[in-house]
Amino acid sequence: MPEPVYQADVVIVGAGVAGLAAAHRLTSAGVSTAVLEAAHCVGGRMSTEKVDGFRLDRIGQLLSTSYPELGLTPGLDTLVLRPFAPGVLVHSEGRHHRASPPPAGGGAGGARGALNAVRALASAPLTSSTPRAGLGAAGARAALSRATGSRTAVSRPAAPLGSAVDQARLAAALARIAATPVERLLARPESPARHALTDRGLPARTVDGFLRPLLAALLCDPELTTSSRCADLALHAFARGRLCLPEGGAEVLPELLARALPPDTVHTGVRVTSVSTTSVTTADHGELRCRSVLLATDAHAAAELLPGLRVPGFHPVTVVHHTTDEPPSTGASLLLDADRDGPVSHTAVVSLVDPSRAPAGRALISSTVLGTPSDDVDGAVRAHLARLHGTSTTRWETLAVHHTARAVPAMRPPHDLRRTVRLLAGLYVCGDHRDTSTVQGALHSGTRAAKAVLADLGAGPLHAAEPLPRAA
Repeated sequence: MPEPVYQADVVIVGAGVAGLAAAHRLTSAGVSTAVLEAAHCVGGRMSTEKVDGFRLDRIGQLLSTSYPELGLTPGLDTLVLRPFAPGVLVHSEGRHHRASPPPAGGGAGGARGALNAVRALASAPLTSSTPRAGLGAAGARAALSRATGSRTAVSRPAAPLGSAVDQARLAAALARIAATPVERLLARPESPARHALTDRGLPARTVDGFLRPLLAALLCDPELTTSSRCADLALHAFARGRLCLPEGGAEVLPELLARALPPDTVHTGVRVTSVSTTSVTTADHGELRCRSVLLATDAHAAAELLPGLRVPGFHPVTVVHHTTDEPPSTGASLLLDADRDGPVSHTAVVSLVDPSRAPAGRALISSTVLGTPSDDVDGAVRAHLARLHGTSTTRWETLAVHHTARAVPAMRPPHDLRRTVRLLAGLYVCGDHRDTSTVQGALHSGTRAAKAVLADLGAGPLHAAEPLPRAA
């Protein structure tokens, strides 16, 4: 007896977070859906390696508690986000400086507070034996501290945030960007982020000492060639929320999405070799008929199935994981390097952020190198980490070095943040390469693609999903 012919309304190729998010939207609308994944696990680049009780992310992109799709995507209601300590630590000239965004929800009020601090500092005398009316120098500095969340002594102009007035201007800029609607950010003139930063009137010390290392970490782009609109979105998320990690590792997010789908929706170990608007052909399971096909693979795999599809450039990322008995004194903070005198862009004691990532009594330090690493990347990283964390690393144990050449799609201008997901009726594509190169962008592109599919299907489901044929 021949094997049954598999049919579904929609076949999704790829079980990364974009494809899984789309599957949730489709199945919730009553559309029978099959998700085919060539690998033997879901998640794509959001993967986590287990080594002796440690959970080690391969890329470790930073998330933000302000990402809307984390709260809107079905299946993620049980996702636990572990936030870093508020703001970030910046290492500059042998010292650590804490920088924080404006208070959550500060919006225009946060900007007004910071601007009031600027005016007061500009008019307050440096020394005076007679108290002034109003804020005065001390009051202005206190208002500045509240506006910026900075714990750096404002009397040190050599700090990476600049002088007291510079810090207040930065706080006002972050408060304004937090209060600006996303659609207005997307309508701004576009240029490379590194040019936009210098064109906006912020002091060079603030740009080089804080904004450049922060954006490099958020965008995985050390040279800040990214579109200024994408950089604005990253700063918007930073100013409105907390940087965080998913509890248990990056793989938890796609695994939650997959488990929450109807049984037998996701099929791993199924390699697709060709697609059309009404079918997909697989290497070992024959042809699968459907009404629509959604490509949710990475950009290279999508272009192999659909020659001519745009493929962006990529930012390579290397993550080096170390362990030791005693964690560095930097706590649960994300530590940025403002001096750029070593390979590490940012580093953190992630076991203090998410204790589930390391066995009891061990510290896990994960450090990110952006760009192409040197041959002796571990040795160079160790030497740099000793300076950044202010401690010896000679006895640290290397757990893994994960290099991903095509880690994050580049978003150079001009960049279409809402690149079409509908190629033609019955054929669609989604992924972070169609939106922003973030988890937020991947999830959002999946939602956009599902809406396009549902709009074209119109009349509703035609088939009930049938069993996937066994491999020949």
